[in-house]
Amino acid sequence: MGQISFEDDCVVRELDSRYYGFLDLSNSKNAEVRNLVQQTVTNLQNYIANGQIHESKNLNDNKNAIQKYDTLNSAGEHMDNSVSQNNEDTKPLDKEVNEKTSICDEKPQDEQYVNALCKLGHLHLLLGEYSEALSAYQKYMRFRENNYWTNHAFIYGIGVAYFKLRCFKWAIKSFQELLYLSPNFTCANEVHLRLGLMLKHCGEFHIALKHLQLALLYTYPSTFSELQVKFQIAHLYEVQNKHKAAKDGYEFLLNEKHISLELKADVYRQLGWMYHCVECLGEKKEREANALSFLQKSIEADPKSGQSLYLLGRCYAGINKVHDAFLAYRNSVEKSEGNADTWCSIGVLYQQQNQPTDALQAYICAVQLDKDHKAAWTNLGILYESCGQLRDAYACYLNATKQISFQSSLFRKKQAIRMKKDTIGLSKGLSQRITFLEGQLSQAPLPSITSKRRQLCSIEEAWNLPISLEMNSRQQQTAQMLPRQITKQSPIQGPPPPYPHSQLSQSPIPAKRIKEDGASQQDLTQNNIQAQQNLINISETLNQRNFNAMPESNKISEQSVVDTFDDISNDIYKQNENIKLERLSHDALSNNEDSRQNEYIGDGIADLSTTFKIQMDSKQLMAAVKLLPIDDPPVHCTILQVNAPPPSPPDCPPQKLTRDQLLPPTPSVHLENKKNAFSPQLQEFCLKHPIAVVRGLAGALKLDLGLFSTKTLVEANPDHSVEVRTQVHQSPDENWDTSQGKRVWACISHRSHTTIAKYAQYQASSFQDSLKDESDKGFPGSQAMSDSDSKDSVSNSNIVLKRKKHKINSKMLRFGTNVDLSDEKKWKPQLTELQKLPAFARVISAANMLSHVGHVILGMNTVQLYMKVPGSRTPGHQENNNFCSININIGPGDCEWFAVPDAYWGGVHNLCEKNNISYLHGSWWPVLEDLYKENIPVYRFIQKPGDLVWVNAGCVHWVQSVGWCNNIAWNVGPLTARQYSLAIERYEWNKVQAFKSIVPMVHLSWNLARNIKVSDSKLFELIKMCLLQTLKNVLHIQEYVKSKGVEIRFNGRGKNEASHYCGQCEVEVFNVLFIKEQEKRHVVHCLSCALKLSPSLQGIVCLEEYRLSELQRVYDSFTLHRTQGLAYTQ
Repeated sequence: MGQISFEDDCVVRELDSRYYGFLDLSNSKNAEVRNLVQQTVTNLQNYIANGQIHESKNLNDNKNAIQKYDTLNSAGEHMDNSVSQNNEDTKPLDKEVNEKTSICDEKPQDEQYVNALCKLGHLHLLLGEYSEALSAYQKYMRFRENNYWTNHAFIYGIGVAYFKLRCFKWAIKSFQELLYLSPNFTCANEVHLRLGLMLKHCGEFHIALKHLQLALLYTYPSTFSELQVKFQIAHLYEVQNKHKAAKDGYEFLLNEKHISLELKADVYRQLGWMYHCVECLGEKKEREANALSFLQKSIEADPKSGQSLYLLGRCYAGINKVHDAFLAYRNSVEKSEGNADTWCSIGVLYQQQNQPTDALQAYICAVQLDKDHKAAWTNLGILYESCGQLRDAYACYLNATKQISFQSSLFRKKQAIRMKKDTIGLSKGLSQRITFLEGQLSQAPLPSITSKRRQLCSIEEAWNLPISLEMNSRQQQTAQMLPRQITKQSPIQGPPPPYPHSQLSQSPIPAKRIKEDGASQQDLTQNNIQAQQNLINISETLNQRNFNAMPESNKISEQSVVDTFDDISNDIYKQNENIKLERLSHDALSNNEDSRQNEYIGDGIADLSTTFKIQMDSKQLMAAVKLLPIDDPPVHCTILQVNAPPPSPPDCPPQKLTRDQLLPPTPSVHLENKKNAFSPQLQEFCLKHPIAVVRGLAGALKLDLGLFSTKTLVEANPDHSVEVRTQVHQSPDENWDTSQGKRVWACISHRSHTTIAKYAQYQASSFQDSLKDESDKGFPGSQAMSDSDSKDSVSNSNIVLKRKKHKINSKMLRFGTNVDLSDEKKWKPQLTELQKLPAFARVISAANMLSHVGHVILGMNTVQLYMKVPGSRTPGHQENNNFCSININIGPGDCEWFAVPDAYWGGVHNLCEKNNISYLHGSWWPVLEDLYKENIPVYRFIQKPGDLVWVNAGCVHWVQSVGWCNNIAWNVGPLTARQYSLAIERYEWNKVQAFKSIVPMVHLSWNLARNIKVSDSKLFELIKMCLLQTLKNVLHIQEYVKSKGVEIRFNGRGKNEASHYCGQCEVEVFNVLFIKEQEKRHVVHCLSCALKLSPSLQGIVCLEEYRLSELQRVYDSFTLHRTQGLAYTQ
């Protein structure tokens, strides 16, 4: 083992994942450090290898010991059954066996061995050896399963390794956990940027924008510039087809004085391609002129950009300047960036010029560079078919279809670009061509010697024949430049973002093909469609729509996600080369870094569980907080147990269910009179089941449901606002992707607004239309949508589903949702009628947690109404913060419900991920067979007019209306430990997912402590823990703020004042508010986001909502009530 000096050892000890991107070990200036790191890696590997040998020896010894005691144990089984003999003989034997088993189970590695694995991962990461880094990190995690979250540098390191290896699902999970655990982590700005890029790639545009904007706030050292982040934000708008916002963003960057030439080239390229593609940017001639101008400026700024030259060629080809297009393509190839797209476009030009042999060579070059290039295969098939060589055309179409079916499903799921109807025709058109050619070839005679000479050589001959020297040399040159790791990757990487300058040639991500497919096929169809129609009389199947793979407006904007990761991760880091060893040699990490060591060492965190307990009174708590360090901001505040792991979806119950158990009967009860409705047994029944139907409720309580009928609503408030969801009409147990002809999870929904009167007209007219069609079609299909919170029916713009009618006469429908009935002046008769309900089901009740929030949460502690036509859908979801919900069908039609018990929500979450849909942000309609395969049971039942559906805490459900009906719904929070526990668990998981919890659980918990007496010990402990954690956090924040010399002003709270959320990260802010004026508005921030804006908190006003004495009084007064109170147990 090589010896390292003490001074060098000190340098290496300070190195961890936080230096990634700042310390460039590939730079010759850092050769000394690189050698030192490599030597340390070798030493660590030897040390770990020796430890593994030792472990193997111990395990063999332990196995021998276990076998020995197994023999003794088997002999002991035949001992006498007398009590005395068992007590004296078998217990010691059990103890010895347990001891030996625990020795075998215990990991023999000591702390030094385990920490060596983590250090090895850090060093491999700094050397750019990502696979080796990931391997070391994963081994470390196996030994630290119970407390890995205390090591924040490890979580960051493994997240970066996943990111570089393009395991985006796991990288996102790691980075989200890190921000949850430590919002002020040293490299939090790097984390936000990478999350923004990956989520943009996955089509989660809203949350991607949030992370990119947060990345701009930090004042920490950064490997990227502010302008580069703004460029990514502009591109994010572009891929969402928000072209005006994208154009404004790009033009803003061009006006910046300090923009680099490389970034300027990227901006000009994006603008140029937008002008070429986007019709709303002006007249065609003006747009083409602007496009050429911008692309030429891009080339001037970065003459080495083959991508800009390629796009310039596309623009020239679009205006029929063939010679200029050829020159641009050739120049693009000259820049060593010749890829399959370029050769495909060259083939298009040759074919347009009636040079089929040259076109064949270009297409062959394209498919040899990228065997999965569907545009090249399709165009090659068109070329062969136009020359009458049907067998070769058939082979090419088959190759193209295979790639479309394989790639489009993944591409659709990962991208949020809304494809137009033309896109559907590509796969369908090719399928029709293949079917037609199969029929032709089956009837065609076998070729003979006297057959007419072929115009082109066959596909097999063309593949094997030497092509032009220029093309061949380019292929070899490109192949040599491809790293092995990248060439092995599957062709599943999504849309490209703006092409980076130096990384393009190294990473020809197959998804780049998408941008070419539409154009190349469109070019061909414009010039060759007539020839094919003359050859084969099928004008309906081979047309421009069939082979237009993607609208031009999406081509370049989809050209940019994965490659820009390399741009951000590699090229941008070059600007920080001056940081290097200089940052290490003077007191190792800087004071700022030293002060953050305890962020991830974990020793201090582990002590919290012994320091802070719910048995402490407020004075003891205050004294303990004063012992906490105030050099750093207070660590993450969780209202779960101290030192708990980051929340994550649970595993499903392991019990294997039978087919009958997968289709359980729905718990239901029929009420005959008012006495039944108000019996405590009804509430107990509802709380006992995941979901329950209370039938005959309206009749038993003599509810006047007519008050909620469309006619009464129109008479009362005709101009009242209604949110409208436009959806595809489908049968309730199906959700089809019409382009693929298969069932999917993604559920489309488009938002608009109207009034009650206008929607009533639509509702009535759709009923009249159905009467006219009833004799032909039968009653329209049952499709559902019920009530539920607005977020759950929001369309997921990142799910690329075609808006096309289903094969069995599907149509679009409009669903009127989220009609707010909270105004007592407007809806007094309706709200008064609901007072007839039993207390546990009322909107407002002392036994309802949500009645203690103290302010309105629309749709939760107020009533919302839903106006439906057949087929209206509420996609799958759990209620906000897992609160229970009440839903009453007004009629006259029925609704069909589907529900999964809350114990299985983790399984549903995993299926959403498998289908590339966000569980929280997405819009999804489960495929029932997928659930059954995963051993997930599903309740299914019909809700008739007058029926009440009780959705218990955490139950996953989705609903579709069978007929024309209205529904009313709201949420309730029974005072049970289970309800509160599920609510705070979801509250914390929402933080991990950067999803806003609309129920302010901290504010609610303090109000519960003020207002109620709790006799349920479990519920008391949960609420008391929340009070403890938040009061500790308030005290710690106040101490920290005072240490900064910032005055805390008392502000108080107004009556019915809403709870506060951070204007940046959207977490709840309790008691201590940080206010900063932004765009003439005073915005509330949490401490973490306030420190991003101003590390010294200068220029930020700090306000206090409650006197500290009041919080202490509430905390001390909240005790377990020994007699029966308002609490209900479960």
